[in-house]
Amino acid sequence: MKTISILGSTGSIGSNTVDIVRRFPDKYKVTALAAGKNVDVMALQIKDLNPSLVSMSNEESAEKLRKAVPNFEGEIVYGSKGSVKVATHPEAEFIMSAIVGAAGIEPTYAAVKAGKTVGLANKETMVAAGRIMYDAVKTSGKSFLPVDSEHSAIFQCLQGQHDKSLEKIYLTSSGGPFRTWDKKRIQNATLKEALNHPVWTMGQKVTIDSSTMMNKGLEVIEARWLFDVDPKDIQIVVHSKSLVHSMVQFIDGSIIAQVGAPDMRGPISYAMAYPERLPLEFNKFNPLEGGAWEFEHPDSERFPAWTLAYRALEMGDGYPAILNAANEIAVESFLNERISYVKIAALDAAVLDLAFKDKIGDNMNTVADVLDLDDWGRKAALKLIDKNEIPEGSIK
Repeated sequence: MKTISILGSTGSIGSNTVDIVRRFPDKYKVTALAAGKNVDVMALQIKDLNPSLVSMSNEESAEKLRKAVPNFEGEIVYGSKGSVKVATHPEAEFIMSAIVGAAGIEPTYAAVKAGKTVGLANKETMVAAGRIMYDAVKTSGKSFLPVDSEHSAIFQCLQGQHDKSLEKIYLTSSGGPFRTWDKKRIQNATLKEALNHPVWTMGQKVTIDSSTMMNKGLEVIEARWLFDVDPKDIQIVVHSKSLVHSMVQFIDGSIIAQVGAPDMRGPISYAMAYPERLPLEFNKFNPLEGGAWEFEHPDSERFPAWTLAYRALEMGDGYPAILNAANEIAVESFLNERISYVKIAALDAAVLDLAFKDKIGDNMNTVADVLDLDDWGRKAALKLIDKNEIPEGSIK
């Protein structure tokens, strides 16, 4: 039986991980959970899974949880130290890293340093701290098991292949809810429209990133470090049916694709059971019912956000951390209706330009440096919003 800890257990990926555990109780035992502020869901997970350690994002949520589960005999902690404690729990063999955003960086790094096998659903870990995480994994002798559907697909396609045979990665995108909209209509998109993803059911942050295609940009950065490839060898392609989750081309011209129904429990279970596979009985893809597979170039005019990821990688190791931080603030501000939809990518570009001008991201050697860059990016974005100084046309 494999013992696991789940970082971000009440979110979309975390909840699906719990679902896999429930389906295979003879294979998995949850020993620790970490979440944000969702006390109600965490209380249910405690009663169902009986972990020995639980962490919430702050003291208030932790105290509410204690009152909600008065008979719980395990330990309840909170904050960044609490999530690190969950990530490094001595009994946990496998860590599902599913905390959304920069909050997942520190506990994921701690898990790697502790020699844990990590299922990586928190893309910000590799986006903001790619070089540092890459070096830590090489030192630990462990490897990340990707959980993002695209990176899981790439990982699966590479199994059994020679390291030097890879030529190109095709990273697929659904195109989001605005794939067929013209530029003028996209500029006036509402929050409700942006949250209406045509295929995937995800959290709000990821759904908005999908609509702007910033999620693809972040995934390019993640793929660059996960698979140690040059960014120019990673190409985004739009595949609206979301059946081909990504493809790999080899030096002989052959392409291997990973295909399946758009259900996150597939890549989650693959990471949890690797190198084996679990007998899943839900939502299986039938190729006879899939229709034609079509692929399109991503449009940088209507969706400029993804191009910023390539720019940040060219600038240097620290700039993706700044871009990620600015984007978190931009999406949060759009969700709170502080900025319009079209301002999301414009704000991301403006913060990146400011950072490059002052060489803010030139030095990144530790996780503390990453968190400092993240803090700088957030403050710079908030300052532009507060002063209503998000420049138009700053995306080149």
